[in-house]
Amino acid sequence: MMVSSIWLALVCFVTLVTGLHVELPALENPTPTCIRDFVGREQMVVVNLKTTGYRGDGQRLQLIVQDTLGNRFYKKDDISGDVRAVFTTQEASAIDICLTNRVEPGRNRVYLTREVEIEVESGAAARDWNAIQAAERLQPNEIELKRIAEMTSEIADHLQYLKRREERMRDTNESTNSRVKWFSIIIIFSLLGLGGWQIQYLRHYFKVKHII
Repeated sequence: MMVSSIWLALVCFVTLVTGLHVELPALENPTPTCIRDFVGREQMVVVNLKTTGYRGDGQRLQLIVQDTLGNRFYKKDDISGDVRAVFTTQEASAIDICLTNRVEPGRNRVYLTREVEIEVESGAAARDWNAIQAAERLQPNEIELKRIAEMTSEIADHLQYLKRREERMRDTNESTNSRVKWFSIIIIFSLLGLGGWQIQYLRHYFKVKHII
């Protein structure tokens, strides 16, 4: 029973869909509003947007999707209605989904806004399993087992990535601690040497001045 509960929790962890509802006022010099989601290496990502408003309503909503490594996957200006962006990552990194709502000239005194619903699916959750089932002529239990197997593989890959990241952080901490230790030892000996030199200098000075 415990094993089943753990398995269910892991499956739910993978199949989670990042969803967000934002309201973007139209400004003359707007700052991009971004959401960030971590995606593994060579994973399919699907970004679904539902926006209010329409083209020509005095607002120009821009969508840019890129990762923290500098790779740009999608860019489109003046979006409205339903928008769908599909791409595949090259490396494991964080994906930034940025929206910018700019007011058109002549509408500065009118308060305009757009409401946007954002859903982000990645990995196994982003695949169209109904199409795969029809294309490969699989039974419902077969397609379910295939979906679970892919989710399990993604969990294993994610855990391996976290393990490698933890190892790198541990190595960095150990290297930093070693450098700080030697730096502290050098400072202590330097202070001791400086103190000894000051004592000898003062003794010589007092002898010259016949103070001692």
